[in-house]
Amino acid sequence: QVQLAESGGGLVQAGGSLRLSCAPSGGTYTSRTIGWFRRAPGKEREFVATVDWNGGRTDYADSVKGRFTIFRDNAKNTVDLQMNSLKDEDTAVYYCAASRTRFGGTYYGASEYRYWGQGTQVTVSS
Repeated sequence: QVQLAESGGGLVQAGGSLRLSCAPSGGTYTSRTIGWFRRAPGKEREFVATVDWNGGRTDYADSVKGRFTIFRDNAKNTVDLQMNSLKDEDTAVYYCAASRTRFGGTYYGASEYRYWGQGTQVTVSS
């Protein structure tokens, strides 16, 4: 069983930065892809970023490419999402998730993920 806990959300002005942390635990999380997703008010959940099990490959949604960076450190049990140049449209609840498969690549679809955290709110004000 894998558990995930997000932290680091909050209120920030447009153009500012936040760093979200995902703290995975459980015996197999180090072999699973970790993804970040978000759900804005009134919208569907959407993919944000993903990193494969050993941190060798990352992928991003076009809307955040060049602004967000995902970091993975299995030794420290963290998968962080550094968010820079934040925009109003980045306001959402952000979730981290661990993949269904082990030792896989990067995944964009929510159905590829089995374990989910409770989410952390990010609010960007203009």
